[in-house]
Amino acid sequence: MVREIIVDHSKITREPTHPGMLFAEVLPELDGGRRTVAEIASLLRISRQALHRVMAGRAAVSPEMAARLGKLCGNGPDLWLNMQAAHDLWRVKQKMGKEIARIPTLA
Repeated sequence: MVREIIVDHSKITREPTHPGMLFAEVLPELDGGRRTVAEIASLLRISRQALHRVMAGRAAVSPEMAARLGKLCGNGPDLWLNMQAAHDLWRVKQKMGKEIARIPTLA
């Protein structure tokens, strides 16, 4: 029997992992680790530098990049975009939390 687990996002205290850093961890497993970063970048049809920026967490995973990663990994773009959104939103909440708290909620 499958049990659904509900996550209370307000209690997350650790920054969500940048999706590019997860890709960097997954990369050695892709194709049995037989491909270099340059070859993966070529398969994605992007520059090696662009791939490195994403994998280092210095560049966001855009919808275009998510489509590329999703196709390459076979898991679609939604996973990559959702991870990027979670990462970005956590950072915004840390930076703007007090300011946002002062904005009223209209009924």
